[in-house]
Amino acid sequence: MIKILIGILSGIISGTGMGGGTILIFLLVYMLGIEQHIAQATNLIFFIPTSIIAIIINIKNKNIALQSAVLISIFGILGAIIGANISINIDVNILRKCFGIFLAIIAIHEIYTIIKWYKKQKTRDNKKSESEK
Repeated sequence: MIKILIGILSGIISGTGMGGGTILIFLLVYMLGIEQHIAQATNLIFFIPTSIIAIIINIKNKNIALQSAVLISIFGILGAIIGANISINIDVNILRKCFGIFLAIIAIHEIYTIIKWYKKQKTRDNKKSESEK
């Protein structure tokens, strides 16, 4: 049952384009006790069908800049080959630490973005209320 819930949660987050694989890896490692290398490889299998569905829906809704997507994909494939070879040759503890650092950087960036947006909204609201006086 827990595997089904993990799949649903990761799929929903993946479908929104927010990185369901990141959540999937975290849940596989910390809730199911799967080794980091295996969790990351499992994520790659998970990624294929969920990405195809998201791509189809987004193409249908004209949300993809196809020229940019093709160019990025070509070089993304090259990066994936390099990254997979690096991952295979890294100790699991180092890989886990790198993944943790990656998550921390994303969290810090998101918190910074939220604070920046909040301050901008607050400034906008203050200007609006001053102009109404």
